[in-house]
This record gives sequence, structure tokens and C-alpha cells, in this order.
Amino acid sequence: MLTIDAQVHCYERNHPGRPWAAVLHGPPEVTAEDMLAAMDAVGVDGALLVSVWTMYRFDASYAIGVQKAHPGRFGVIKPVDPADPAVAEEIAEWAKVDGAVAIRIMMGPTVSTDAADPGINRVLAAAARHGLPVNLLCWGRLAQVKELAARNPETRLVIDHLGLQQPFEPPPPAAPFADLPNVLALGACENVAIKITGACTLSKQPFPYKDLWDPLGRIFDAFGIERCMWGTDWTRAVALLTYKEGVEAFRVTDRLSETEKTALMGGTLQRIYGWSPATR
Repeated sequence: MLTIDAQVHCYERNHPGRPWAAVLHGPPEVTAEDMLAAMDAVGVDGALLVSVWTMYRFDASYAIGVQKAHPGRFGVIKPVDPADPAVAEEIAEWAKVDGAVAIRIMMGPTVSTDAADPGINRVLAAAARHGLPVNLLCWGRLAQVKELAARNPETRLVIDHLGLQQPFEPPPPAAPFADLPNVLALGACENVAIKITGACTLSKQPFPYKDLWDPLGRIFDAFGIERCMWGTDWTRAVALLTYKEGVEAFRVTDRLSETEKTALMGGTLQRIYGWSPATR
């Protein structure tokens, strides 16, 4: 089974040459070698490297450098700014970059809550023209995403992290799946896929996190396994579990067939992003 992590992060220590905009919870640095060592230890073949918005905002140069050094192991996802008038041109240039597989919108307070917002829709239209999926960090904004999906049926939208707010450190939220009905409603949108990334951080039980499988099962039913992609969101999750636990929880479960595991842990990602790691 080819195993591909749908979201990991690499970054270097803060320094004047590439200063951080803010501090992300986690180790002081996570180099490509650090990430590859963690992946190799548990047989993860490749990963989608998401340029870290917290530290680098819209500058994906560090992630691009990592991908160039290890082109067979990482595809790259870049955050873009919907408020930038030149964002469509930026997306066109990004589509030409070796290893670029998608873009991302961080739907925080500075991003409009209006589904008709010209900037957001400009991003979605440009992404469709260039065959790039759009990843959305959108907890609390799921109704808006449903409207955006309807307005942009040719654009592949990918919901980050189950569409739910996830913790950086223990404990998990008191009601981690309170917004699950709004997540499930997005399953009716054929152009929406969902990343089952960081799911283990929502568990109130130790490994193998058995309390997750009923809500996750409802997500698999709503979207179909062919629109679901596993991942760890490493290294955001370091205070809650090990990388190995984030991988093995999905390998050891008896709630998925081997065919479903193959799709969830790599097959769906290859089809949606059009990217595969080099065979080793």
C-alpha cells in the first residue's frame, strides 16, 4: 500500500534572512531530514508539504527548497491571499512550479465571510483554470464553503482538518465534533473532498483512539472514501501524539477494509492532487 501523508510542515529556525511572522506551536525547527526520518521510520512514502502560513505567510520559498531537494517525496501547497488584486496571476505562476500541487486559503478573520466575495471567487476560478485544488482551512465557515462550492462547480475544494477546530496541546475540545452536521452537509457537494488530517488530536482516549471511529465513519459515509484523505498535520500535533501513532491508528483499525485503507492513505490523494511520490 502506497502511503502518502496529506499534510506535513517543514520550517527552519527563525533568522533575519527568513524571519518568522509569528511562532507556530512545535519544535524550534523541522527540516526536510527531520520529516523524512519520521516518515521513513513508519513507511510513509511521500507527503504534501504545506508552506507554513503562521511563520512565512504567503512566501513558500522554504517549502519549495525542500521539494527541490527531495522531489520524489514531497508535493507543495502554497497559501494565497484572496485580497491581493494580482492573486490570479500568482496562481498562474504557481501552477508552473515543479512539485506544486495545490493552493490554500486560510479563512481567518481577514478573509471575507461573504460567499460572493470577489477575491475568494477570483482564487477559485483561477485555480480551476490551472487544474489546482484549493485547500480551505475553514472551521466555523462551513456554510460559506458550501455556497462557494455551488458557485464554483469546476473547482476542486479540499477541506482541511475535517473542517473542525483542532487543538495545539492537550486537552482536546470538550465537544470536538459539535459542528459535525455542517461537515456532513458538504458531502453533498461533489466538488468537495475532505482531509482526515490531525484527527487523532480530537480523541479523548489513548492510542488507537477508538472514540474517533463513529464520527469518522459518518464522514466516510457522507463523502465516500474516494473523497477522503488521511494525514497527520505534522508537526502541529507533536504535543498530543507521536508521528507513529498518527499513522498506525489508521493502519490497525478494524473499521476500514484493506481497500478502504489503500484509498484513504494514498489512493484518493493521488487522484485528487495528481501527484505521487517516487517509488523507493
